[in-house]
Order: sequence, then C-alpha cells, then structure tokens
Amino acid sequence: MSIELWLAVAVSAIGTLLMRVVPFLWMQRRLGSDTGINTMPQWLGILGPLMIAAVLGVSIMPVNPSTVSWLATAIGLSITLIIWWRLRSLGWPVAAGVAAFGLVEIVATL
Repeated sequence: MSIELWLAVAVSAIGTLLMRVVPFLWMQRRLGSDTGINTMPQWLGILGPLMIAAVLGVSIMPVNPSTVSWLATAIGLSITLIIWWRLRSLGWPVAAGVAAFGLVEIVATL
C-alpha cells in the first residue's frame, strides 16, 4: 500500500479515537466525583440520536440521483421500516432493505 493510504488510515483512526476520548475526558473533568444521569448536560443525551439521524439522512440520499435510484431507495427504506415494525429488531430489517434496494437496482438495469 502507498504511504498516502497509510496516512489516511492513521488520520481516520486518530480522528475516531479523539471523537470518543475527548467527550469522555471533558465529562470526567466536569463531573468530578458526581456521577449520574442528572449531572449530564442535556445536549449530551441528544447528541447520539442526532448523529444517527444525520447518518440516516446522508445514507438515504442516492449517490447518482435518478428515477431508478430514488425508486430503489424508497422501496428499500419502505421494506426496512415494514420489517422493523413487525420484528422490532435491527438485523433483519437492514438485510431486507439492502436486498430490496439491490433487487430493484438489478431488475432496473436488465
């Protein structure tokens, strides 16, 4: 592998580590010996769901917007939500949504 790839991997690893360590150290200093859910700032409890929503929003947008990609995205998302609604689990809905998305893309290119 080239040095640029190794550098990108190292920067990504350091960035991922810092995103996890810095808030932990900040909260540890801020709270001191007081622990508990009531001592946490409100924004910290909201941050996790906001990050998940941001990742969901980015992943729903097709890379190459076209009628087929929007249709595949809509069907995959619908299948994911329907399976989740019935099973209330995480693995099967994602697998079914990805399979539906891929199936629509494959059928559309035939």
